[in-house]
Amino acid sequence: MNQGRIIIITGAPGTGKTTTASMIAKETDLIKSVHLHTDDFYHYLCKGAIAPHLPASEEQNLIVIEAFLEAAKRFARGGYDVIVDGIIGPWFLEPWMKTVQENYEIHYFILRASKQETLKRAVTRTKLDRESNIELVESMWKQFNNLGQHERHVLNTTEYLVGQTVLSIKEKIREKSYLL
Repeated sequence: MNQGRIIIITGAPGTGKTTTASMIAKETDLIKSVHLHTDDFYHYLCKGAIAPHLPASEEQNLIVIEAFLEAAKRFARGGYDVIVDGIIGPWFLEPWMKTVQENYEIHYFILRASKQETLKRAVTRTKLDRESNIELVESMWKQFNNLGQHERHVLNTTEYLVGQTVLSIKEKIREKSYLL
């Protein structure tokens, strides 16, 4: 059985992660794929859950990341293309880099749109009140800017329709130009 790839699609809310990840999972060139929506792992927490954007959530976030990383590895070993969709900023890459050393093929895409476009896309589609949502989106947008060495993984989606983003990602996967 051939090992699958892990394809991380990340970025601030409103950059097109989930829509793009869903399409990539359906259009992969492998026979099997899975769309691993990392937000689901946070919903599994029942007692003691801390909102993942709060400073006190650091330990919890690392545990959740390790959980979906292990799931991604298992699917990849089973021959699946694993499309990981969620907030996996460079500040959370250490366990993924260790996974690369275990001979997993991991592609890392940071979707980024302009601040104005990101806010336009994200603000109306959340369970938070509008003010809290704007604050969260602006905070996440800032975190995904000026990423130093990780800027090479950025794909600007400001002017892209979803289909263009998907085509660009598929091309970069074939080229292996966004590997960790």
